[in-house]
Amino acid sequence: MARKMLITGGAGFIGSHAAVYFATRGWSVSVLDNLSRRGSELNLAHLRREIDCDFTLGDVRSRDDLENWLRRARGVDAVLHLAAQVAVTTSVDDPRTDFDTNAGGTFNLLEAVRTVTPEAKLLFASTNKVYGGMEGQPVVLSGGRYDFADLPAGASERTPLDFHSPYGCSKGAADQYVRDYARVYGLDTVVVRQSCIYGTRQFGVEDQGWVAWFALAAIAGQRITIYGDGRQTRDLLWIDDLLGLYEQCLDRAAAGTIYNAGGGPDRRASVLEVIAMLEAVIGKPVEYVFSDWRPGDQKVFYSDNGKARRELGWQAETAVKAGVRKLVAWIEANSDAVSSLSARQEAGSVH
Repeated sequence: MARKMLITGGAGFIGSHAAVYFATRGWSVSVLDNLSRRGSELNLAHLRREIDCDFTLGDVRSRDDLENWLRRARGVDAVLHLAAQVAVTTSVDDPRTDFDTNAGGTFNLLEAVRTVTPEAKLLFASTNKVYGGMEGQPVVLSGGRYDFADLPAGASERTPLDFHSPYGCSKGAADQYVRDYARVYGLDTVVVRQSCIYGTRQFGVEDQGWVAWFALAAIAGQRITIYGDGRQTRDLLWIDDLLGLYEQCLDRAAAGTIYNAGGGPDRRASVLEVIAMLEAVIGKPVEYVFSDWRPGDQKVFYSDNGKARRELGWQAETAVKAGVRKLVAWIEANSDAVSSLSARQEAGSVH
C-alpha cells in the first residue's frame, strides 16, 4: 500500500515540485492551499495534469481546515509543512498576517497533527533568517562579494539564533515550536533551514524568489531593483537537490533534528554575479538600479551542510550556472503562461 503524504502550500513553488517528486516515487499525495500566491492556480493545474493529486482549498490559519483535512486523509505517514508568508518586506508592511500565517499556522498544524495523526512524520521548511544578520560574525569584501571572514564552510546549525524582521521572528517561532513538539509531545518532527531555493515553476516577485524574479525580469526587459549594493552573497540550492534532502529526512532523520539546507560555499554567488550569469545566458544587458538595504538583510549567508552530509549522506549537486541556464530555458519554453501571469499581476499591482 502506498505511503500517504499531505503537503501544506502544495500549489506553491516548492510544494508543487514536492507533490510531483513524491507522487512519482510511489507516495499517495494530498495538498492543501488557499491559492493566494501568485502562480498558485497555474501550479495546481500542472499538478492535475502530471499526477493523481487530491486537492483541498484551505488555510493554515484555520485549525478546523487542517483538522478536517487530516481526518479525511486517514493513516497519514508524512506531512510537509510548506505553506508560509515568505517575503521580508511583506512582513514589515503587514506583521499581523505574517505572524498569523507563519507562527500561528504552524502552531495550528502541530496541534492538528498531535490531535489527529500523531504517528505522522512532520517536516517543516524553515529559513536561514532565523540566524538574523549575524552582525557578530566578521565579514570581508573579497572578489567583489561579501564573505564570512572566519567560516569557510558557512554557518552551521550551531550558529546562535537571532530573529530579525517580523518574518524572521514568525518563522523562528515556528521553527522552535516544531522542534519542541518532538521533545515535549513526542511528535516525529524535522526542521530544514533553507537558504535560497530556486528552480522552475517559481513565479517570483520583487520581494521573494529573487533569482526567479531576476530571470523573469531580465528576459522581459524589465528593470531590476537591487536592495543594498549588489555584493551581498547567498548560496543557491536547486529545487531538485532540496527534494532529495526532504526524502532523506523522511526516511532517516531522527525526531527533533534540525538541518541546514543550502548550496553551501561551492554554490554561493553575489546578486551582481547572478545578474552577470543571466546576461550571459540571455545574451543582452540587464537594467538595474540600487535602493536601500531592507530590515534583516544579511550581507552574506551560506550554509554549512556538513550535518546533513554526515547523517543523511546528502549534498547539493546542481552548479549555479547550470541551474540558471535551466531556469531561463524553462521561462523561455513557457513564455505564454509566464507573460499572461505577469500581465495579470501588473494589472492588479496594488499589493
